[in-house]
Amino acid sequence: MAQTTKYVIKYKLNGERRFEFAQLENGTQEEAKAALDAIHGQDDVISDISVSKAL
Repeated sequence: MAQTTKYVIKYKLNGERRFEFAQLENGTQEEAKAALDAIHGQDDVISDISVSKAL
């Protein structure tokens, strides 16, 4: 199993600022988008994704 690190993902959901914590392998934008897609529905608009390591 791959090593994961806890990241905070800052983003906009339908224009509203939000954040989530997620265990990601590399902390890439694509990995964060996939994690957010798993949390939210298909009809939600996810934009302005920013990923950083959680403290």
